[in-house]
Amino acid sequence: MATEIERKFLVKDDSYKRLAYASDHILQGYICSGHGRTVRVRSRGHCAFLTIKGPSEDGGLSRYEFEKEISPDEARNLFRICEPGTIEKTRYLVKSGRHTFEVDEFHGDNQGLVMAEVELSAPDEPYEKPLFIGLEVTGDRRYYNSYLSHHPYKEWPDEDKDR
Repeated sequence: MATEIERKFLVKDDSYKRLAYASDHILQGYICSGHGRTVRVRSRGHCAFLTIKGPSEDGGLSRYEFEKEISPDEARNLFRICEPGTIEKTRYLVKSGRHTFEVDEFHGDNQGLVMAEVELSAPDEPYEKPLFIGLEVTGDRRYYNSYLSHHPYKEWPDEDKDR
């Protein structure tokens, strides 16, 4: 059983762009999402993946994850049966100490939202925060991609947008 342990943060500025060593365009949709469980199809660059995630039992810090690479043709067919609301973003990879932060700059209905996450091997594993890291939003369901696919950032009232 694979467990994903990650922390999520809002991003304060765009300095991550000059620090990034790679970036990819990502398109993802949800075949089903609810009760903390998701089945997602994602295309990233020239690759595609089917991912199943289970609910978190520790405030959003970790959850079961199963991921399988699929062909781009399979992904195109699966996108046809996804729930309404697609996530589109550019992912930037930024090294910080021994870790890599994945910074997602959202497009489309989630334009204006930029988040970073770091995957850890243990919940209490230390990591170095880059200067562009802002407020931690780990466990805040509003910032889950599955939530954003149904409740786009552009529709949030300004007072709900943490900065």
